[in-house]
Amino acid sequence: MSDLPDCPECNSKYTYQDGTLFVCPTCAHEWIPSADNVPDENAIRDSNGNILKSGDSVTVIKDLKVKGSSVVVKVGTKVKNIRLVDGVGDHDIDCRIDGVGAMQLKSEFVKQS
Repeated sequence: MSDLPDCPECNSKYTYQDGTLFVCPTCAHEWIPSADNVPDENAIRDSNGNILKSGDSVTVIKDLKVKGSSVVVKVGTKVKNIRLVDGVGDHDIDCRIDGVGAMQLKSEFVKQS
């Protein structure tokens, strides 16, 4: 899988880098990489690979047992206004879930909504 951005003109996924330019072999469009289209290696991504930002809304994709409790966060639970943090272990989302309270989630168990 290529970490290069898709072509902004034709959305081709076959772009390549030529020196300091990105080039699309499909439509011959050339563009200068900017902060918007250079992939961020340290970005926190959801289960589908979408980059998450603080303030996003996500949906839980798997039933999650809450440690130390009999509560289960059900699949399909929508979580609004997340915060991205360096949490305990690999938990990188800090949030508040209705009926459960404040908790941390792993980004691999959510999808952007």
